[in-house]
Amino acid sequence: LMTYKCSDKIKKCKICLYDEKHPLGLTINKDGICSGCLIHMEKNIIDWEERFKEINNFVKGYRSNFSNNYDCIVPVTGSGQSYYILHLVKEKLKLNPLLVSYNHYFNTKIGIKNISNLRTVFDSDILFQNINLRSVKKIVKTTFRELNSIYWHIIAGQTAFPVQIAVKNKIPLIIWGAHQGIEQVGMYSHLDNVQMTRRYRKDHDLMGYEADDLLSYFDTLLEEDIWQYRYPDDLDISQVGVKGIYLGNYFRWDPKPQHEFVIKKYNYKTVEHARTFYSYDHVDCFNYMNLHDLLKYIKHGYSKVTDHACREIRHGRLDKEKAEKIVRFYENIQPQY
Repeated sequence: LMTYKCSDKIKKCKICLYDEKHPLGLTINKDGICSGCLIHMEKNIIDWEERFKEINNFVKGYRSNFSNNYDCIVPVTGSGQSYYILHLVKEKLKLNPLLVSYNHYFNTKIGIKNISNLRTVFDSDILFQNINLRSVKKIVKTTFRELNSIYWHIIAGQTAFPVQIAVKNKIPLIIWGAHQGIEQVGMYSHLDNVQMTRRYRKDHDLMGYEADDLLSYFDTLLEEDIWQYRYPDDLDISQVGVKGIYLGNYFRWDPKPQHEFVIKKYNYKTVEHARTFYSYDHVDCFNYMNLHDLLKYIKHGYSKVTDHACREIRHGRLDKEKAEKIVRFYENIQPQY
C-alpha cells in the first residue's frame, strides 16, 4: 500500500483542509474555494423555516390514519446521528417510523447500550439484520484484500437492508440523515432535494462494487454469501414507490450541537476517540477510529480528524491555522488496537 502525498501542484482549498484529490470528487473554483465550502455557505442563506414547511407538506402524504401502521422507515445505528434523526422524525414531523438496523459486528459496548436506549426513549419498533457471521468474515477478507476496505459490507448492508424492508412491507418512504456527498464535498445543492439512489450507492459508497460484482470477480465468495447485500430491483422499487430522502436538505445540519442536544435530552452516551479531537461520531464501531482510519490515511493521505477539522472550520468554530496543527498532532499518533 502506498500512502498518497499531496504535492504543491495539487489545488488546495483556501478555507478548509481538503484538496482536489478528495475521493468523493471535490472541485476547487478560480477563487481557491472548494465545492464543499461553497455548498456549506448555502446553510447561512437558506430559509430553513420554509424548508421545514416543504418537507412537512411532503410527508403529509405518507402519514397513516391508523396508529398501528408505519409511516416511514428510518435506518439506525448506535450513533448519535440516529438519535437526532428520530428526534426530527417523531417530534418535528410527527411520523411513526419502523426502525431498521444492520448489525456490522464491529459493535462496541457503548454502541449496544445506545441502540437499546434509542428503542426505549423513542418507543419504536425495530428490525435487526444479522447476516451469517461466516459470510461477513469472508466478505471482509475479500474487500480488504481487493479494495483495501473493511467497511464495504457495512455500507452495503446499511444501504440495502432498509430498501429491502421498504419493498417487502410496502412502506415507500425511507428517511436518512445527511448526504455525505453534500456535507463533505458539495456534490449537490441542498435545494436539489437529492434522494438516495442505486447509482450513488455503488459509485461512491461501495467504491464501484455491488454484491454481484464481488461474486463474479472474486471466486472466494458464493451466492449464499452475498445475496442479502443486493439492492432491490428497480421494478420492485417503482411498484412500491420507494423514495429515500435526506433530512440534511431540510434542516440545518450541524453534528456538534446535534450530538450535544441528544446527550442532554435522550441520554446518548459517547466516548473519547483515538486519532481525533471529536468524540461523537460512530461510537458504535470499534474499528472506525483505528484500523478503518489508518486504511483511509494510507489510501487517501488524510484521516478522519481532517474531516472533523474541516467541518469545524466551515461552522466557524475553528480557524484553519489551528486546525492544521490539530490534524498534524493526531495523524502522528499511532493507532491503538
